[in-house]
Amino acid sequence: MAADHPTPTDRARDLVTGAYDTHVHVAPDVMERRIDDVTLARRFAEVGLAGFVLKSHYVPTAERAEVVRGVVPEVEALGALTLNGSVGGLNPVAVEIAGRQGARVVWLPTVDCANERASVSSLPPGAVLPMWAALQEELAAQGIVAPTIEVVDDAGKIVPALHEVFSVIAKHDMVLATGHLSGPEIIAAVDAAADAGVRRIIVTHPEFTSQQLDADTQRHLAGRGALLERCFTTAYTKKVSWELLFEHIREVGPEHSLLSSDLGQPFNPPVEDGLALLADRLLDAGFTDDDVRTMAVTNTRRVLGR
Repeated sequence: MAADHPTPTDRARDLVTGAYDTHVHVAPDVMERRIDDVTLARRFAEVGLAGFVLKSHYVPTAERAEVVRGVVPEVEALGALTLNGSVGGLNPVAVEIAGRQGARVVWLPTVDCANERASVSSLPPGAVLPMWAALQEELAAQGIVAPTIEVVDDAGKIVPALHEVFSVIAKHDMVLATGHLSGPEIIAAVDAAADAGVRRIIVTHPEFTSQQLDADTQRHLAGRGALLERCFTTAYTKKVSWELLFEHIREVGPEHSLLSSDLGQPFNPPVEDGLALLADRLLDAGFTDDDVRTMAVTNTRRVLGR
């Protein structure tokens, strides 16, 4: 499979040494993945990466991460929680338990938020359908559909349950990631989270088809202290052009961006290559070594408190 994919340059490998990949989808999972978490940790050690955050759309991963750290202690696997229907949606109890278990990242709803449910059908021509979309369709066909999770009320204000979630995230100093919310929902959530004392915020793939945040919106969010996540897969799978991704980084600033892979799908490149492959693309587009290092290493370590 590797022969079908690009190979990172040594320059790119060196530039991302010491980075964390804050967004990976690996086995064990409810759908097929390219690699398991322990094997990935060993590969991260081989290529000089510091660690990764285990993202699942459906289950908490803090316990898994602790097991992986015990097996491969030289790489830091970190747990997370995504607030979809399978964990009770905007559930402060789930967030509290995850925080006590050492989870570092809490994603707001992805597959079950109102915005994503309305956006799946609007992928651009040639874009690869997300793997979770097929699972969501299977569940729906069986009559198993979680209620749509609303994060704002009719007036555009954050719902009370989300205020409770932000309070728990702030208490445990976890990272808030905005999931698959819409632009207006993201603005409302980031503003409310920052006001609630959440110090670590990532705007999840702002170029993704269900987000499509313009540069002005991204600059506002950066002004509230959020980092804009630039995912390798968003452009690699043709959900957005590389040119637009690069334009947004230039307009918002590398200092307000972080790199992640969002890899783990069987048909995509190896997960441990993602950050370096993205670095190569950035270098070819004229970004400097310092720009890449800031986004890949400095900002991923800072947001995770490492």
